[in-house]
Amino acid sequence: MPDFPTTSPRFDRRSLLRAIGASATLLAGLGGAAPLRAQTDRPRVIPPAEEDVATPFDFEMLTAEMRALAAEAPAPVERPALPLGPLGYDDYRLIAFKPENARWRGAETPFRLHAFHMGWLFEEPVRLYQLRDGMAQPMRFDTQDFDYHGRLSEKAEKIAELPGVAGFRLNAPLNRPDRDDELVAFLGASYFRALGRDSRYGLSARGVAIDTATSRAEEFPRFSRFWLEPGDRQVTIYAALEGETLTGAYRLVVTPGQDTEIEVTARLFFRRSPEQLGVAPLTSMFLFSEKNRAKFDDYRPAVHDSDGLRIERRDGDVLWRPLNNPPRLASSYFGEESPRAFGLYQRDRDFENYQDSGARYERRPSLRVEPIGDWGRGAVRLVEIPTDLEANDNIVAFWVPEGKIAAGDEREFAYRLRWGDLSAGTGSETAHVAETRAGAGGVSGVESVVGTRKFVIDLKGGALERLSAEAEVELKAEAHGGEILSQTLERIEASGQWRAVLDVSAPPDATVELTAHVAGFGRKLSETWLYQWINA
Repeated sequence: MPDFPTTSPRFDRRSLLRAIGASATLLAGLGGAAPLRAQTDRPRVIPPAEEDVATPFDFEMLTAEMRALAAEAPAPVERPALPLGPLGYDDYRLIAFKPENARWRGAETPFRLHAFHMGWLFEEPVRLYQLRDGMAQPMRFDTQDFDYHGRLSEKAEKIAELPGVAGFRLNAPLNRPDRDDELVAFLGASYFRALGRDSRYGLSARGVAIDTATSRAEEFPRFSRFWLEPGDRQVTIYAALEGETLTGAYRLVVTPGQDTEIEVTARLFFRRSPEQLGVAPLTSMFLFSEKNRAKFDDYRPAVHDSDGLRIERRDGDVLWRPLNNPPRLASSYFGEESPRAFGLYQRDRDFENYQDSGARYERRPSLRVEPIGDWGRGAVRLVEIPTDLEANDNIVAFWVPEGKIAAGDEREFAYRLRWGDLSAGTGSETAHVAETRAGAGGVSGVESVVGTRKFVIDLKGGALERLSAEAEVELKAEAHGGEILSQTLERIEASGQWRAVLDVSAPPDATVELTAHVAGFGRKLSETWLYQWINA
């Protein structure tokens, strides 16, 4: 798929295909309800259209509206006609927002708003409102706000108002004080992405996940309206979520920085019972690395947006689960109670390990979810989908709260998202997993035994790195669904790292759950390494 022109919003090929997947599976019945209305007594010579009137707005009003809306049937899909007519992919790539028309230019805020044009996959309007002093004013966009290239230039000569936009992005001085950089973008269903300092766009977050990889077809509720309140250091975004199963009122406070922070409050109102609710869902891509590179004829050593799921438990213990590109759909549940954090991480920050000067996978951000308040009992679920292409996002992770949700129920979740490098092991006395490798089992130079696999785990940092090779430390490893044939632990003097090696056997088509950590001196000295091996 060709790239957008350089003047257009920066999308890569994988982003477009993700948007296809999200938009193509939107269910009928997702639509935009009317904006909040309020009476005004201010006299006007010429009364404006109702939607042009500034109306009172706050989070409690949005909450009340979405609660009431959940008691009604979903609104029919709204697909208004566009001034330029239907737009296909080739048309859509010829449209770019004009930077000089960015909203809030000249205002006392560092943020600049750019809109995404409707059309192609994005036919349902998203409506934006500027919020100031508790009053919401509609943000209008017309064909003058966009550049139309090629064959669209003549069609767009007549100025026409647009019925809405597909989404928006915010720019701010993230990397340098004299330049506006992309900071966060909302486009397609409830998807959004953000950047930390020196990051490149990679994984995405969503407002909510409904019935992901269950017996039901997955549903993709959408953010239909946004209210934006820019400040001098952060911007507050309110959003209305609408879907077949639920409605929602969201508040997202975005603060740019070395690690960009988005503090989310999600209030959910259920029209019907979901088979599974996914809270704070993250979506990423893992194609191959040292674990499975043999399956790909590619000059690059690794291709992935994220390389592992990290869970920080309530007691401070850390779990590290390297990501897979499995031979079949795979799902893992990690039961937790009030975890401190979970997230999808890109730990490998060395260009040499990717060799991709275009995609720059070493610059893709990690994304950490930090629950605010007590989330109680539940599980972090990881879904891994087999893929042959890096264009496909095949990794999903989210929190599944314990208990069944019924029609009429309400739930509120608050959490903090951190986007950035999120360096591993900084200041920690616990060694972290620096790399996981895998290959044929057995002794090198000897024909491997069918049904065996070797796993090599490199551990770096913490107190373990300061110990000598003679230190009394122990590798504690277990296999469920298979058998550990041998295990070793040694210090690599050249790097100061420690290396654990497991040889594992399993019957054909077995799913083996592996776990390992290093202990010594009465305590754990490393993260807990977890892995799922499917012997297909």
